[in-house]
Amino acid sequence: MSSAQIALLGGIAGLTIFLGLPLGRLRTPLPRVKALLNATATGILVFLLWDVLAHAWEPIDHALSGHQVGSAAGNGAVLIVALGAGLLGLAYVDAAAARRAASARAAGPGAASAGELATATMRGPAGRLALTIATGIGLHNFAEGLAIGNSAAGGELSLALLLVIGFGLHNATEGFGIVAPLTGHRPSWGYLALLGLIGGGPTFLGAVVGQSFVNDTLSIAFLGLAAGSILYVVVELLAVARKSGMKIITNWGLLLGLVLGFVTDAIVTAAGA
Repeated sequence: MSSAQIALLGGIAGLTIFLGLPLGRLRTPLPRVKALLNATATGILVFLLWDVLAHAWEPIDHALSGHQVGSAAGNGAVLIVALGAGLLGLAYVDAAAARRAASARAAGPGAASAGELATATMRGPAGRLALTIATGIGLHNFAEGLAIGNSAAGGELSLALLLVIGFGLHNATEGFGIVAPLTGHRPSWGYLALLGLIGGGPTFLGAVVGQSFVNDTLSIAFLGLAAGSILYVVVELLAVARKSGMKIITNWGLLLGLVLGFVTDAIVTAAGA
């Protein structure tokens, strides 16, 4: 399989994230519907958090089983640093963005740039949260692209194709998770396309890199960053759920999101069996 064909496989797997993005343009959904959407997105992300950390820990666990303490310690340190960078980094970035938005509101409309006025949704809490979710998922999808590239370059074409199908299904649910905070805000199609590019584009990039470069430490670093980012987003979405006060609907949504995560991941698991 040529390099271009491998890259195409990664692109196909990443593009499916756009399937769920139009849900972000729903007009003023009912409070119960919005609570269910947010909770379902949270369930999907909780599953992804578990999935990402499991894959990040696997090479460390393998090294420990082989009594390779130095390798395990080094990769473990990389995981901790990357996890902290993803979690705390987004916290600081989000806090800085909130301060800038507050300063712009205090200074009046004239202080905002033309770009900010044209994309007001991006400056609000919902827009920042959606962008944060897309960033975390993008880091996760880069690692998925590495798996596609590695499999195809190693001649395991059937495995690569099954990974594309599995990751493609997974990415479709991730697109829904990205835009759940935006329901009722009517984001522009351009902003939705940007979110899709941030979340799904790294799958293509990972497939390109993965066909010529295999490194456990690099994968662990990206997975750690993804896990930290996703954990931050989960905390934010749970805060939104608590404010809604709809505990029963929230828990049904969490269960639905977890089920969607496990069902779509089943194809990838079958491919590796």
